[in-house]
Order: sequence, then C-alpha cells, then structure tokens
Amino acid sequence: MGNRIQRTTLFSILSFLLLGVPLHVHAADSGIRQVSETGITHSLLLTGSAGTQLINEKSEVVWELKEQTRDGYQLDNGNLLITAANWVREFKAGTRKTVWSYKLSEDNAELSTAIRLENGNTMITELGPKARLIEVTPDGDIAIDVPLQPETDNNHMQTRMARKRANGNYIVPHLFAFQVKEYTPKGEVVRNFKTDLPQFGGADAHPWPFTAIEMPDGNFHVNLTHSNNVAVYNPEGDVVWSLNNDDVDGRLADPCGAQRLPNGDAIICSYAQRDAKMPRIFQVTPDKKVTWELFHPTHHAHEVHIITTNGKPAGGWR
Repeated sequence: MGNRIQRTTLFSILSFLLLGVPLHVHAADSGIRQVSETGITHSLLLTGSAGTQLINEKSEVVWELKEQTRDGYQLDNGNLLITAANWVREFKAGTRKTVWSYKLSEDNAELSTAIRLENGNTMITELGPKARLIEVTPDGDIAIDVPLQPETDNNHMQTRMARKRANGNYIVPHLFAFQVKEYTPKGEVVRNFKTDLPQFGGADAHPWPFTAIEMPDGNFHVNLTHSNNVAVYNPEGDVVWSLNNDDVDGRLADPCGAQRLPNGDAIICSYAQRDAKMPRIFQVTPDKKVTWELFHPTHHAHEVHIITTNGKPAGGWR
C-alpha cells in the first residue's frame, strides 16, 4: 500500500523500550494514562495544538516539541517527521537536530500534512491561493506538483490529511466541498466520495472529511469532523461501515486523526475533547467495541501514529 506504515525497525523499538537518549522523561503521574480491559498498551507519536509528544507504553513522554503541530510519523530509522503550519522537519532520533526540512512556499498560506513515501520522497499538501500536493525529493527538489481543487478560497478549510494510494494516485479530503477526491499525478480527479449524506446529517451537520486512509481490502476509512462520524467507503463510494457517538458512548469529539491497525481496529483522535473523563484517543473494533483509551490532561489530539503495541511493531495504515 502506498501509505502503509512500515514495520518499525529494531532501532525504533529499542528507542521506546530502552528510552534511547530522550530529551525529556515525564513520569506517568503527569496524568497521562492508558486504559484497556484487555491489557493493550501502545507507544505513540501525538501531534496537536499543545505540540508533539512521543509517549512510550508506560505513558511516559520521552520526547516533545512545544510548537503547535499537525501531523507526525516515526520513521523506520527512528527519526521523527513533523508537520507544522509553515514547515516540515525531520528530527534525528532522540534529539531536536533537523536533518531534513521543507518550508511553505510563498504562494500559499499553510501546510496540512506530510508523509514519507516508499520511494524516499516526502508528500506534502499546501493550502492557499495555489493549493497543491507535491512530492519533494530528499535533495529538496519538487518531483511532482499536483494542483488541487478544494472548491473554496478559505485556505484553512481546503484540505487535511491526504495520502498516496498504492496505484500512484492520491486521496485528498476537501472539507468544504464535502468530498474526498482521488487525483492522478497529472491532477485529474478520477473518483470522489461524498460526505454530506443524510446518514451523517447532510451538509447542515458539517460532515467535513479530515483523514482518508486506503485499507488493504480496497475500502477507504474517512473521519468526518464536525458531525462526529467515521465512515468506511467501498471503491464505488457506498458507505459499508460507520461509527457515531451512539456507538461509543459520546467518545467522538471532532474526530481528526486516525490509524487502521492490522487486526481491523480503528484508532480515532477526538481533537475537540475537553472533558477530562473522556479519552483524547481511543481504539474501536469492527464490531464497535472500545478496547483501549488514552487520557491526557492537556493535549488536543490532532493526529496520532501508533508505533508499538505490547512491545511489538504496531504496523497498520494512516
């Protein structure tokens, strides 16, 4: 899969189990806690308005960045690829040393996401008057430049977490257009999934698509922010699975980031969750049972990368 999370290397695992050379270690008594009746523990990279935190399976913060961030991955070499509003940086594992970076172009207003591709390029989306999706080489050259069609001049609401498909195309969520569009590298739209459906409350409920993930069965996972829904579309654009707050006792609060695990479970970020009694992130099975929760006293979970589960590489898709 084009956006499959690669199996974490031994280096990455050891960075969590042995803590490597972290800049900070915040003990679990900081208020961060993981809850699971079945004993699930995850290590994860968390991005959001409170910054970025690398959290191990003991719920300790082993690395952090205070700046507001939007997207993030731990790469196979243990480095962290982080996206903020106007930059993308790759930080050397365990440090704040930048080993690769990209700066927002002067033609646009902000960035939304960045992902390291299997070909070594970094896929980035820019929002603004010349909204586009680009692939940037390790040397900083733009190898692919795809103009986007967000159907709005509201820069901030043009798009969010785009991903590259296994077929070489890109799936791009466009919030105000109520569509997830599939683009070819030449910029042609060859597919779209509509989100302003009656089952999600229609356009008045603002079911804005935020994260779109291609899954190995050919279906597509899509988080719908304001309406508090999660949907799975088949390739024909039909909804074949959905989740709402009646299913998970109100845990959905502006679902932004997501990850699909190899066992079929979904990891969901509730970015607008402010109730301390409710999780910021939770894991739900295909039959809609919540099996794991992350409680955090301060963080607003914009995106998450689950890295290990019970000491083993988590894998999955996001």
